[in-house]
Amino acid sequence: MMTCRILVVEDEIFVATEIEHVIEEMGFTPVGIAAEQRSALALASAAEVALVDLNLRDGATGITIGRILAQTHGVTVLFMTANPAQLGDGVPGTIGVLPKPVTDQELRDAVSYAVARRRAAEVAPPRRLHLFGPSGALSLS
Repeated sequence: MMTCRILVVEDEIFVATEIEHVIEEMGFTPVGIAAEQRSALALASAAEVALVDLNLRDGATGITIGRILAQTHGVTVLFMTANPAQLGDGVPGTIGVLPKPVTDQELRDAVSYAVARRRAAEVAPPRRLHLFGPSGALSLS
């Protein structure tokens, strides 16, 4: 199995380390934990997939981070937040949002889906993952 480099953008360190642990258990490579925009963008070139929270140490910068990672760096971005409504209709170039809290299994399913999308595989999204449409708009199918 080919590995995939995954960035965790999350300011709650216990949450972030748990996510990293699950990523490693799945056989993927965590490239780091970023708690704010500066460190997230510093790690951008190392990442293929990013799991991005919205409200970080420097404020509600997650949407901007996700947009830059996706549109400038070509990273496959999946948002994870307790406040999915903050994403409005979605963010162009990103794939969707997983509402928190999440179980380990939901996290695994979402990470597997993001990696499969990165590899252009046709896969069904996990049940709790809300996808954005082709334009980045939220589609509630």
